[in-house]
Formats: sequence, C-alpha cells, structure tokens
Amino acid sequence: MSEFRLTQISDSHLGRRFPGLIANFETVSDHIDADRPDLVINTGDVSFDGPTSRDDVAFAKSLHDALPVACRYLPGNHDIGDNPTAIGPAPKPPVSEAHRRQFCDIMGEDHWSFEAAGWCFIGLNSLVMNSKLGFEAEQFDWLSREIARTNGRPVALFLHKPVFLNLPDDPEAPETSIRYVPQPARARLIEMFAHVDLRLIASGHVHQRRDFTHRHTRHVWAPSTGFVINDSRQDRIAIKETGFVEYRFQPNSVEVRHMKAAGQRDIDVEEILAQMGEH
Repeated sequence: MSEFRLTQISDSHLGRRFPGLIANFETVSDHIDADRPDLVINTGDVSFDGPTSRDDVAFAKSLHDALPVACRYLPGNHDIGDNPTAIGPAPKPPVSEAHRRQFCDIMGEDHWSFEAAGWCFIGLNSLVMNSKLGFEAEQFDWLSREIARTNGRPVALFLHKPVFLNLPDDPEAPETSIRYVPQPARARLIEMFAHVDLRLIASGHVHQRRDFTHRHTRHVWAPSTGFVINDSRQDRIAIKETGFVEYRFQPNSVEVRHMKAAGQRDIDVEEILAQMGEH
C-alpha cells in the first residue's frame, strides 16, 4: 500500500443522554462516510462515563460500528479511570483493572500495533501508566518487543494523553498533572523511543487542537468531536474548537489535515453540565 489514509477522532464522550454530543458525532460520521479513509482511530474518552455506566461504552461502540470503515480504539480517563500522579489530588475515579477489562470486552484491544505504507503504528493505553496495575508492566514489556521490530521504519504513536506540554522534562504542576503522561512513566516512555524514528505522536484529552514539532517528532493534539471547555474552566493552550484530524501516510512522509465537519457545533461544557444538573 503506497498510501494509508487514517482519520483520528477523540473525546467523543458518547452517552444516550447527550443529544448534542451524538449530533456532533453524527456530523463527523457523515464526513467519514463520504471520505472513506482506510481506518478510524478514536484516541479515548470514547464514552461519557464508562466507570459508572457500562451502557455509555456499549452505546459508543454501537455508533462506531455504524461507520463504513474499520475502527481501532484507545481508552481515556472517562472510559477506565485516571492515572495516579506524583503531585496534586488523586484523580477520581482512579484507573482500575475492572474498568480496563470492561473497555476491552466492549471496544476491543486497548493497545495494538500494525504496519501500513512503510510505517509502524503503535497504540498505547496511557491511563495505566504510573498506576502500579499489573497491566502497566505487561504493556511496557509488550512495547519493548514492538519497538525492537520497527527496524528503522518511521513510527506513529497514538495515545489518549499528550506525552508533555512543550518539553519532555516540563515540571509537573498540581493543576495540570492529570493532563499529560505522568512522571516517572513519561521518562520511561520517552527513553524507550529514544533510538526509534518516532515521527508522530497523536493524542487527545485536552479538548484543544494543537500541532507542533519537538526535535524530529510532530505532536498532534486532536480536539474533541463533542465539546469545548471555556477559558474560565481551562487555560487556553491552543485552539478551542470541535473537530478531528486526517492523515495521509506514504513511505517516509505524512500529511496532516485539521478538519471540522459540516454542521459540527462548538458545544460548551456548560451545556453538558446543565444537562447533568451540575450547572
């Protein structure tokens, strides 16, 4: 295959009780139906609240199953719980093996690898990092084996949380510690890829669209397909809008397109909280 077309969606936060989020997902689905990429990857927070509602995960899967192309998934904190961090308050709910297994039972593998157009693609469960769950060590062992098989080919890494804000050794702050892959797992992850041709890291989680290059690695933050978080609730790092990302991989190159579907609304989180009765 000389070209591999991939669409990344993220933070869809799907649940039956949120018609606005469903409508936004359906506008993206219509675009995908017309465009027909080779693969769709949802980089997490597929469901609105997997830890308290198995039905949210099942409903999200049913909407993805209606897409006309194959899909792969990675879990987000709203799917399986959040990472423990070295500083700041403990996240609620914390990531658990039970919720990880629930995600895998419904959505499929929570980590994976494949090859296309001369590239190696690796998807990781970033929520188990720093968790001390048994699967954290299993995944790092698996990743070590996958990295050994790249054989000099360019690598694209997909995960829910960005690895860092601007630099690998950015200091962690209590208010933002849950935003990125936590230390010390972050340092271990970066070291594992140190001698690999890591060209792309694609993530979500922050609900902001961002695209920057550090050294030879391009970092793409996909926005949420569902909603944006206003500046009073979240600091502005990049572009706050709903949307998704399209990639065209060819041997030794990738083209990135930042997209928004026709009719996709920038729903504010306040609208979602009002529906939950928490406004």
